[in-house]
Amino acid sequence: MQRLRVCGVICAAVALLAGHVSVRSSSPSSQDFEISFPVSVHAGPITGRMLLMLSRTNDPELRTQVFPWVTSAPVFGVDVDQLQPGKMVIVNEKVPGFPFKSLHDIPPGDYYVQALLNIYTDFHRSDGHVIWAHMDQWEGQQITLSPGNLYSKAERVHLDGAHSARIKLSLTETIPAIPMPNDTEWVQRIKIRSPLLSQFWGRPIFIGAVILLPHDYSARPQERYPVIYQQGHFAQDTPFGFTGNRAPEKEEERKRRESYGVETAEEFYQTWTSGRLPRMIAVSFLHPTPFYDDSYAVNSANVGPYDDALMTELIPYIEEHYRIIREPYARVLTGGSTGGWEALALQLHHPKFFGGTWALYPDSPDLRHFFLINLYEDKSLFVKPQRGPAWITPQWWSPERFVIQGDDGQPIATMRQLSEIESVLGSKGRSGGFLHDYVAVFGPVGTDGYPKPLWDEVTGEIDHDVANYMRDHGYDLRHYAEVHWPEIGAALGGKLHFICGDADNFYLNLGVYSFEEFLQSTRDPHEPGSFEYGRPLKGHGWQPVSNVELIKRMANHVVSHARPGSNHPWLAD
Repeated sequence: MQRLRVCGVICAAVALLAGHVSVRSSSPSSQDFEISFPVSVHAGPITGRMLLMLSRTNDPELRTQVFPWVTSAPVFGVDVDQLQPGKMVIVNEKVPGFPFKSLHDIPPGDYYVQALLNIYTDFHRSDGHVIWAHMDQWEGQQITLSPGNLYSKAERVHLDGAHSARIKLSLTETIPAIPMPNDTEWVQRIKIRSPLLSQFWGRPIFIGAVILLPHDYSARPQERYPVIYQQGHFAQDTPFGFTGNRAPEKEEERKRRESYGVETAEEFYQTWTSGRLPRMIAVSFLHPTPFYDDSYAVNSANVGPYDDALMTELIPYIEEHYRIIREPYARVLTGGSTGGWEALALQLHHPKFFGGTWALYPDSPDLRHFFLINLYEDKSLFVKPQRGPAWITPQWWSPERFVIQGDDGQPIATMRQLSEIESVLGSKGRSGGFLHDYVAVFGPVGTDGYPKPLWDEVTGEIDHDVANYMRDHGYDLRHYAEVHWPEIGAALGGKLHFICGDADNFYLNLGVYSFEEFLQSTRDPHEPGSFEYGRPLKGHGWQPVSNVELIKRMANHVVSHARPGSNHPWLAD
C-alpha cells in the first residue's frame, strides 16, 4: 500500500540528508558522461528526459533506487528533443542534480552508474495545446519502471575530480510490458478506454478498477451488494490490501503495521473469505494521468475531465457488470492520504450519489494548510515567514519549510528538497511527483500548454494568482463546501467521517482541524461530521480500528441509511 512505501522511507531520509550536508568533493569533477541509444532498440528520434543515476550499490538495481522523494539515489536530469539514435547526450557538471546539485559535488570514489531515458508522447489536446508528456503504461507514472523506457546496464566506475575522463553509456535495454495479473474467484480487474479523456488528450486514455468480490458471490447469482469505492494511488493491489500471498511479516513490517492499527494481511484474508464479514463489493479505481499516478478524481484544465469519466463511464460500467445495489445509500467511499482527499471530494461534489465517506488522513482539504504553508498569504514555498514572538522569530534569516516529520515530531525533509528532486526528474511539471501533480490538477494551463507553476523552483516564490485559481475552481475543499453549503449541506447529513493522527507526518491534521472547525459552524443545516484523532504521536496512516472493523462500520451505516423496508441479505450469516 502507498502509506507503507511513504512512511517506510522516513528513517532512511535522515541518513541520506545527513550525508548530503556533510560530504563534498575536494575538487571540481571533470568526468563527463556521454549517453546514447542504438538504432536496434529504437529506430526513430525520442523526446523525453535523460536521467543519469549513481549509487554505491546496485542492490536493488540502481534505477529502482530513483524516485520523486528525498531518499532518492543521486540523479541528474536533462530534457532531450528529437534525439536521434547514436547521437550523444552529454551530462556534465552543468546538468542539475539531486541531492548533489552538480556532478562536481560528488565525492571521489567507486560508484555504480546507470542512465535511463523517460520517453514522452506528443498529445494534441482538445484545448488546442500540443504538449509532450509521459504516456502511462499502466505502471502508475513510475518512470524508472515504465514499459518502453530505455536504460543502460549498471556499470561500476571510479569518479575522481583530479583526472578528466569521458564515460560512455549505451541505452541497450528496454523495460518490458507489465503483465495484467490473472483474475481469481475473489479479485477481478477491468481496463476500459475513456471516450471523454481520449477526446481531451487526442490519444486513447484508459481507466480501470480492481474489484474485490464478497464471500459466495458466484453462489448467490440473484443477490445484490453494497459497494465500497476505495480511493488511493495507482496500484494493482486489491482493496484493503487483500492478497492470497500471506507470507510471514518481517519485524520492520510488523512494527509499521501495528503503528497504523490494522490487522495482518493473513487476518484480513481469512476474515474476508470466511463469510464472517458483511458481504460487500470493494472497488479500487485506477486512473493514472500523463502527469501522475492518479487524477485526484476531479475535472482539471490540465489533466482533463476525470470526474466526468469516473462518474459517467467507469462507475456505470462497474455497476452494470457487477451485482451492485445501485442506490445512493449502498455506495460508500473511503481512502487514505491522496485517496482520503479524493473520497471527500467525490462526496462533496456528488452528495446525492454517494451515501457516505470515510476520509482517512486526507491530503489537506484547506489550502491555507498546504503542509505548513498558507498558499494565499505566504510569499515563499521554501522559507517560513518572519512572524511570531520575538524570542522565537529570527531577525536576519528565515528558516526552511519542512514537508515531513518523524512520528516523534523531528523534522526530516524540506519543501525545497522535495521541489529540487521533482525538478530534476522532470521539467514543466513532468516528474511524476505529487508536488508537480498538485499544480497540474489544481492549477491553470500556462501559455505554453503546460501547467502554470505555483512557485518559482529556484526562489520558492508563490504565484498567488495560481493559488487563488485553485481556490476559486473548487480544489480547496473547505472553501468549496462553505460556498456551496446551501446547495449541498442537506444531502450530507451523517455522511462525513474523518480519521487522522494528531502527529501526521505530512502535517495533514492541520487541514482536518480546519475542516472540522468549518463543519462546527454550519447552519441550515448544521452538520458537524465525525472526527477521530489519534494521540499521542499517531502519524500518517493511523486508523482507530482495523480494516475489518472499518468495513463493519460502513455496513452499519448502509443499513441505517437504507430506504425503509429494505432487506439486507448481504449481511454476514
